[in-house]
Amino acid sequence: MMESISEQFEKTVAERLKLLRAERGLTLDALADLSGVSRAMISRVERAEASPTAALLARLCSALGVSLSVFFDNQVKQASPLARRADQPLWRDPDSGYLRRAVSPPGIGGGTGSTVDIIEVEFPAGAEVRFPGKLSSRSQTQHIWVFEGEIVMTVGEEVHHLSAGDCLFMHVADVHGYRNPGAVAARYAVVVNLGS
Repeated sequence: MMESISEQFEKTVAERLKLLRAERGLTLDALADLSGVSRAMISRVERAEASPTAALLARLCSALGVSLSVFFDNQVKQASPLARRADQPLWRDPDSGYLRRAVSPPGIGGGTGSTVDIIEVEFPAGAEVRFPGKLSSRSQTQHIWVFEGEIVMTVGEEVHHLSAGDCLFMHVADVHGYRNPGAVAARYAVVVNLGS
């Protein structure tokens, strides 16, 4: 059963990536140049032969000019200003194990027109996500608001140690990585301004 769920996820990601790339008129080579992800890897993801990591998806979404929430949004549904918990999309990063819940109703490109995405993250103890090189877009900003545990964010040249109650603002493109140095899972919100 778990295998079929994983296969379905990879198929959904593959179809969505192909659609967004086609809508923007980008070849595999052009998306590879914009994202810093190899042409071969993009091709494998589009054929549902590889499960993308958080770092890889972040680079592709940045190059395509969409947030992860917009990337995962099922645009077949009628837009609603209400997102019930049971209907909020979940995604687990295969590398770090972090669990991402898209809390807010779909914004730009998803029907409501909102320019803000709200995401809830459960980040396992000891987990880390690194972005090799800079993400391409500086049009998106975000706040990280920690509810439980701790995380360390590397933004630009600065390293920020965040604990419960702390909130940090940054340009998405300036994030180099983040990790949970604690012995327990961290839980936090990411509030993304998608720009216009």
